[in-house]
Amino acid sequence: MAPTALPALVALAGLMLLVSAATPADPDRFRWLAQLFPAAVIDASHFTSSIIGLLLLLMAFGLSRRVGAAWGASASLLLLGALLALLKGVDWEETAALAVVWLLVLPARKAFFRKAELTALEVTPVWLVSALAVVLGAFVLTFWSYSSLRIYDQLWWRLIGDADSARSLRAATGAALALMAIGVWRLFATPHTPKIIGDDDPDFVRVRAILANADEPDPEAQLALLGDKRFLFSRSGQSFLMFGVRGRSWIALGAPVGRRSERLELLWRFRELADAHAARKGVYGIGPDLLPDLVEMGLSIQKIGESAAVPLETFSTAGRRREVLRRNWRRVQELGASFEVVNPAQTAELIPELKALSDQWLTHHAGGDKSFTMGGFDPRYVAEFPCALVRMEGAVVAFASLWTTPDQSSFSMDLMRYGDGAPKNVMDFLFVELLLWGQAQGYGAFELGMAPLAGLEERRLAPFLSRVGRLVFERGEDFYNFQGLRRYKDKYSPVWEPRYIAAPNKWSIPLLMADVGLLSSGGVAGLGRRPKRPAASEPAGSEPIGQNSPGVLGPARAGLLSTR
Repeated sequence: MAPTALPALVALAGLMLLVSAATPADPDRFRWLAQLFPAAVIDASHFTSSIIGLLLLLMAFGLSRRVGAAWGASASLLLLGALLALLKGVDWEETAALAVVWLLVLPARKAFFRKAELTALEVTPVWLVSALAVVLGAFVLTFWSYSSLRIYDQLWWRLIGDADSARSLRAATGAALALMAIGVWRLFATPHTPKIIGDDDPDFVRVRAILANADEPDPEAQLALLGDKRFLFSRSGQSFLMFGVRGRSWIALGAPVGRRSERLELLWRFRELADAHAARKGVYGIGPDLLPDLVEMGLSIQKIGESAAVPLETFSTAGRRREVLRRNWRRVQELGASFEVVNPAQTAELIPELKALSDQWLTHHAGGDKSFTMGGFDPRYVAEFPCALVRMEGAVVAFASLWTTPDQSSFSMDLMRYGDGAPKNVMDFLFVELLLWGQAQGYGAFELGMAPLAGLEERRLAPFLSRVGRLVFERGEDFYNFQGLRRYKDKYSPVWEPRYIAAPNKWSIPLLMADVGLLSSGGVAGLGRRPKRPAASEPAGSEPIGQNSPGVLGPARAGLLSTR
């Protein structure tokens, strides 16, 4: 009962101190107190009691989050408030009430187990507004309590003659200024976060080993090698969960990787770790197979789009439906384009040539290189994977990094770039060649990635976020080619599968989605980054879905068309 009852009691104690500071002291008690202590001690006690009242309101929020530091601070503030209640007006009733609350708080230490520091605690806007309402109420109560003095008709400096009213006004003003300072500080404060594990960390070796031996390998899990993730390993060391941190958002990317039997354990540990740091947590880009575990954890789930996968067993360029695709593919062939897939060692040898091609591509596209949900051109990262190349007269004019799986269940591509010398429709050529290559290699499917906001319902009784997402999908073509991306992938006849985001509360999902976009784009500066130079004309390799069409292949990630 402690995490439910004690926050309410501590909040009431804080409210009592604010009300007491806003109302006149008992004259007889005050005269007796004034004979024992100087006026400065009484005034300081009165002012400090008001600040303690405000802090207890905020500590009540920390107690509701079961933060251990809030328990310690509350116990200390209650004890100090009980002492100051005697020094500001011999209010022994307040002292007794605060002492009772202190005695109830003291033995409940184990109920407040979270290790987050008070400086890392996220005080929600609703709680700050509530505290502001209490402080404003204290001002109103002060003016009402001293209405017989007509203080609302007097200037501030004239009130100094009435010491009691001056003390109350100073106390209310001090609480208001303290609340404003806390609110401003919260805008800039950031919580402590775990370190990023890079390729020079011994644990990165563990990541590669787990990827190679996962029960149900997923091409997208290769993003673990990008070097910008935090990792949570299972107790057996055979599984990991990767996540990113931005501000107070901790966002797991996809399902845990490794042993299927350890997924739920890792998800619970991730939630508990984020909870211990008072973080806003979520799991992004998950498929239907993980939903039972997330429901068991009590998380709210929201659909964010649909992911496409082409079954390679049935893929063919024949048929009337593939006529345009087949014609584009053959035209590029007739221009002399060749296709090959090189292994990681050969990719490493080609890094200078690929880097020059990537830099050329970036001159035509806003936003620059990405991270978190998609790979950027980091030579070490690119050299981790096989690479599909399109050559013209021996020179590489387009390339794509390939994510493969050990069991050949599926493969996908991550980074995809082409240069100004690439022929028109080079992307269609590259896709078809990759599909035929995967088919010949025995892969089961080629994953085309996600179409953001596709498949959301707009029915009257559908979830509010789904209806908003559907509206954006239908009306947002001016800033993102949602429907064009879906149509482009549809021409490969893929199987569509829903993708979701999960969080403890529905209201936190929009904030998590915004942070996913910022993590992927390198922050607000990355979103606003413009091309290195304006493009005189559309690049030769562009597709009909828009100038950023090379980025259509981001498995389980939103925003690729506009950010890549």
